[in-house]
Amino acid sequence: EGREDLQVNQLETQIWIKPDIQKTDVDFSEILNAIQEIAKDVNIFFDELEGVNSPSKDDDALLHHGNLTSTSDDASRLEVVGEEVPDKNKISGLYFRDGKCRIDYILVYRKSNPQTEKREVFERNIRAEGLQMEKESSLTNSDIIFVKLHAPWEVLGKYAELMNVRMPFRRKIYYLHRRYKFMNRIEKQISRFRGWLPRKPMKLDKETLPDLEENDCYTAPFSQQRIHHFIIHNKDTFFNNATRSRIVHHILQRVKYEEGKNKIGLNRLLSNGSYEAAFPLHEGSYKSKNSIKTHGAENHRHLLYECWASWGVWYKYQPLDLVRRYFGEKIGLYFAWLGWYTGMLFPAAFIGLFVFLYGVTTLNHCQVSKEVCQATDIIMCPICDKYCPFMRLSDSCIYAKVTHLFDNGATVFFAVFMAVWATVFLEFWKRRRAVIAYDWDLIDWEEEEEEIRPQFEAKYSKKERMNPISGKPEPYQAFADKCSRLIVSASGIFFMICVVIAAVFGIVIYRVVTVSTFAAFKWALIRNNSQVATTGTAVCINFCIIMLLNVLYEKVALFLTNLEQPRTESEWENSFTLKMFLFQFVNLNSSTFYIAFFLGRFTGHPGAYLRLINRWRLEECHPSGCLIDLCMQMGIIMVLKQTWNNFMELGYPLIQNWWTRRKLRQEYGTQGKTSFPQWEKDYNLQPMNAYGLFDEYLEMILQFGFTTIFVAAFPLAPLLALLNNIIEIRLDAYKFVTQWRRPLASRAKDIGIWYGILEGIGILSVITNAFVIAVTSDFIPRLVYAYKYGPCAGQGEAGQKCMVGYVNASLSVFLVSDFENRSEPTSNGSEFSGSPLKYCRYRDYRDPPHSPVPYGYTLQFWHVLAARLAFIIVFEHLVFCIKHLISYLIPDLPKDLRDRMRREKYLIQEMMYEAELERLQKERKERKKNGKSYHNEWP
Repeated sequence: EGREDLQVNQLETQIWIKPDIQKTDVDFSEILNAIQEIAKDVNIFFDELEGVNSPSKDDDALLHHGNLTSTSDDASRLEVVGEEVPDKNKISGLYFRDGKCRIDYILVYRKSNPQTEKREVFERNIRAEGLQMEKESSLTNSDIIFVKLHAPWEVLGKYAELMNVRMPFRRKIYYLHRRYKFMNRIEKQISRFRGWLPRKPMKLDKETLPDLEENDCYTAPFSQQRIHHFIIHNKDTFFNNATRSRIVHHILQRVKYEEGKNKIGLNRLLSNGSYEAAFPLHEGSYKSKNSIKTHGAENHRHLLYECWASWGVWYKYQPLDLVRRYFGEKIGLYFAWLGWYTGMLFPAAFIGLFVFLYGVTTLNHCQVSKEVCQATDIIMCPICDKYCPFMRLSDSCIYAKVTHLFDNGATVFFAVFMAVWATVFLEFWKRRRAVIAYDWDLIDWEEEEEEIRPQFEAKYSKKERMNPISGKPEPYQAFADKCSRLIVSASGIFFMICVVIAAVFGIVIYRVVTVSTFAAFKWALIRNNSQVATTGTAVCINFCIIMLLNVLYEKVALFLTNLEQPRTESEWENSFTLKMFLFQFVNLNSSTFYIAFFLGRFTGHPGAYLRLINRWRLEECHPSGCLIDLCMQMGIIMVLKQTWNNFMELGYPLIQNWWTRRKLRQEYGTQGKTSFPQWEKDYNLQPMNAYGLFDEYLEMILQFGFTTIFVAAFPLAPLLALLNNIIEIRLDAYKFVTQWRRPLASRAKDIGIWYGILEGIGILSVITNAFVIAVTSDFIPRLVYAYKYGPCAGQGEAGQKCMVGYVNASLSVFLVSDFENRSEPTSNGSEFSGSPLKYCRYRDYRDPPHSPVPYGYTLQFWHVLAARLAFIIVFEHLVFCIKHLISYLIPDLPKDLRDRMRREKYLIQEMMYEAELERLQKERKERKKNGKSYHNEWP
């Protein structure tokens, strides 16, 4: 009788929310239908109760051999007389054999696995929690067993309340701000102008996307006592598939598999091999024979493929709400951040392209490149020992023109712009994240108290202390032990950074040795371009070393992180992320820092060269400057790295899945593969990376560093990043939808530790760009010459006419007879003038050989050095002031969002009060109607 009362109360709550049954004049047929529903629910409940408590429901009783259609002739215990089992659900592979219970989670194990006892206890406790279970053997391997789990409505409601899952309960009421007449007129004019333009080509077709109801409704934590407040059209679809899987996973993480206080959780069973895999199912196939425009989408996976992962929609916005609904908030936030970053790259790419085109248009008017191209009478000293010949300055005409494309008057403006852009990007991402958090009900969401890692628990199980939050005893790591492990880990990080520096040192030696080798090469093309050939091959070798060291760094970072013994999974993930980013960042940028700030800076001068190990002469810059080397380094590394990452991200899963499909076709033919159940198809897909979204974030963060840190030397970096990201979004989408098993839908409020790393890169970019402009480029020496030493000295002008004679003033004179024996070139330079050369020129500000102090620094050198230091200080302070001002002026929360949140909070309180008042009034009327009246009733 108590159970019947419970079912009647549930039916009453359904009647309260159905407006068509709220009438007082209910006819006899409706009463009869209600009685049948009560009887059905009671039968279901007692059958479920028998399934939970019956000891005969062991593993063998639940196991059925697989077949191509995943159907069974036995009648389901949940069937009700007079109802037909839907055949479509039975064939789809998304339901139990009864065709009614949807599969919410899949566990996979092998019968040959020795962990049978733990698994049996775990599954027995799963059934005790109220979950329904079915087993199916694999079609391709009888040793593999699939455990299908389904959560009934009662279990979903119970745990949704415990987990504070927010569900829709009332549609939102939108209101418009009062606008002035002037603003209305402007909006009318703008709307007329928009009528001539294409109507929002980047937005997705509203008819294609389903109405995601929760985004148009106010939400509140689910409560079974207030179930009549929520919009429940159908109990089977009230909780979407991602939420159902998350609830089932929450249960599995808290089920015991062995006697003991800490022998709980699915993760431990996966780590010890009791289960081979655990994953939620995809919602059917991502392809369809029918067009989505004419027949609509068959499921959300198909819709995501057509509207998100297909290459035909590369120019459209992402359906982020649908991504969040299917994959969860954590993955949805990653794609939201990636889309925001890609969108913000548009202005940066446009300005960078403008700087490059400005260099192209002003190339013929550049006085410096003109003088270099016309300097046929200026003979430059050899750039390496013995085999490098003397060369005319005019031979580097092409390199001087290419350098002007990247190092021109707009470079400083672009560096300031990119520093400000990085700040604006991060500040506006805060606002965008706040809007997303509001729309996705993440504002008030707080992470649950995390479980302790099994490794931490096993290591420190002997020492315990009380947890201040839960009040329960837990393993404890002593402070001295923690400090010692952190010191060892920091030493390991320092050692690996030294390995990177050693690799860069090896590349330096390679460049020094190869310059002389290429200068004596037989082929004239390589011999005449020995320095460019050296730089190009060094960059390619450096890229190979980078990729090899990345594999080593991952293993070292994993070892050091496990050595630290982090307490929880989030602490482990943050520690591992920081180490991997530090390793990869240093590995990727160390050679770039060398070229930008050290190449050609400490070489000495002819006759007194500085040498490496007193043997190899350090490499000099090209007569046109070192900026061309930095551009080549950045361009080659950026293109090769992004191409390799995209190939590995999609190529490896594609090859693995193709090989699996090939084996299945050989065994079962093409027809058998298409009729496999969904759990079999998903099991044959590749699992998501062990580190989750780490690789995706790391790739984009490193690209962000390339885009900002040395952008003054390579203005086309944002454009390359933009083109890559447009491809990256669709590649990642295709990978998630088609090549990977469906990941568990997990929640997150932001992008985690990556935001702090982005802020650090933004600060570093200001410093590096200041040094690139002041030290690497010729911007400061040209400025000093124009205002102090050129034809316009003292006039306050700095145009092209003021740069006449700059090339000659930037070159010093060297007496050829002062060469060291090991540096003296094999040729005497007689091919230039018919007689041996007496003097050659080199890039530096030094006195001539016959001055009182031969080859001493001139006054112009000290002026240039002072100007460089002053520029660095002024540039950094100015940009940092602008960054802080922008971050102060831009609030983290948009004003309209703040108003919406306040209004929503007010409306929710009002609606809750009105709903309760309405319910109490109806109860009062029912009591009066039944002749039951009480004194002093309220209201």
